[in-house]
Amino acid sequence: MASLQLHIISGFIFTLLFIPISYSIPFIVLHGVAGNCSYRGVSKFTKHLSNWSGSKGFCIEVGDGAWDSWIMPLQEQIKIVCDKVKEMKELSQGYNIVGLSQGNLIGRGVLEFCEGGPPIKNFISLGGPHAGTASVPLCGTGVICVLVDSLIRLEIYSDYVQAHLAPSGYLKIPTEIPAYLEGCKFLPKLNNELPTARNSTYKERFCSLENLVLIMFEHDTILIPRETSWFGYYPDGGFIPILPPQQTKLYIEDWIGLKTLDDAGRVKYISVPGQHLQISNANMKKYIVPYLRGQNSTTDTGIGGSSSHRWPLSIWTYIRELVGDTKNWPFLRT
Repeated sequence: MASLQLHIISGFIFTLLFIPISYSIPFIVLHGVAGNCSYRGVSKFTKHLSNWSGSKGFCIEVGDGAWDSWIMPLQEQIKIVCDKVKEMKELSQGYNIVGLSQGNLIGRGVLEFCEGGPPIKNFISLGGPHAGTASVPLCGTGVICVLVDSLIRLEIYSDYVQAHLAPSGYLKIPTEIPAYLEGCKFLPKLNNELPTARNSTYKERFCSLENLVLIMFEHDTILIPRETSWFGYYPDGGFIPILPPQQTKLYIEDWIGLKTLDDAGRVKYISVPGQHLQISNANMKKYIVPYLRGQNSTTDTGIGGSSSHRWPLSIWTYIRELVGDTKNWPFLRT
């Protein structure tokens, strides 16, 4: 009887090895400038995506939230997020990024600059100023905005403003390209724009993405132009015409690997109605959730390794019921 049970179980396990097992990897949300993980909209957004996808979601805070999002240099914000994702055991086998506005540049900085971090699978970008913006995002009337407005009145590419106003790191004035390349401390590096300092590692890491989902908002008045959400932008020297991504030097010369990803069918250009970051539940489910849901694999079972694949609990329960005591079967333990 015992030998019959073992024979059945062995055949059962052998069969399972070749059955695609659905699994979900976690995701992180990176909020935009003036945002905060505790804000109701951001926390609700994260919770909805987690519930709909079945994947664990984490909103990663940078410093004090809104205040630091405005005044902390982007390189420092990236370091904070880099350190956090490396410390999170939940992300050790890989994770997805969902970026909101400025949070997309933080996410890309983690992708390109973060040494020794867990692998990033899919990158879903909502209203990201990937090619820059020709205008600093509107702030408002609060105390922090008084400081921001004062900084904006100074020379935007000066060392002082670059060190004290985060959006200045991706402000790209088309008629001031030489000043931008010389003085802007962040975006030229992120986009590999400096001819004498192009880094193949940044391109290699960017090309490692399984999918890059670029969502543009059709009535966006925060990003100038809104096509920057797709890596589209103005030509050097003028504000007309607005170039689609495929006609920019960044794409044609493939500085960061956008063309490589696109040629492989891994870039999704999506346009949705609404103002900046105003996405409906229906469009969240349609354009974001599919990239956060489980994937299929027949090559890694999770036995004897550190893979994120794990046998469904019901299967182990069934085997244990057949076998009884499993203390001497360590490979069956979860």
